[in-house]
Amino acid sequence: MKLPGPTPLVVACHCVACQRRSGSPFGVTAYYPAERLAIAGPARMFERNTDEGNVFRTYFCATCGSTVYVKSDKHPALIGIPVGAIADPTFPGPVRSVWEQTMHGWAAIPGNVEHFAQGRG
Repeated sequence: MKLPGPTPLVVACHCVACQRRSGSPFGVTAYYPAERLAIAGPARMFERNTDEGNVFRTYFCATCGSTVYVKSDKHPALIGIPVGAIADPTFPGPVRSVWEQTMHGWAAIPGNVEHFAQGRG
């Protein structure tokens, strides 16, 4: 997948589901309008219900198991790409930090970032 460049919507999520999905204390995802992305190749999908009552789908590489993209019923026009999958250390950091109520006590998201105890309403 070729990305159309940086996006202004990069979110760090500290919910327990993202911790488990990413295998780290939080997940960081860059969201793009779905029509700007072209997804090719097979992916396996895992679907879960969110605390807010929506469905969140994670798509994994069928070969290596890495998370390739995510979709949510809450924002159907967006596709999220895990920033770790982009593998660019110059990629912009998060503008929003959500579900901080389950954030690890030693974790910090620096910079001019919006902070939310739960999801952003």
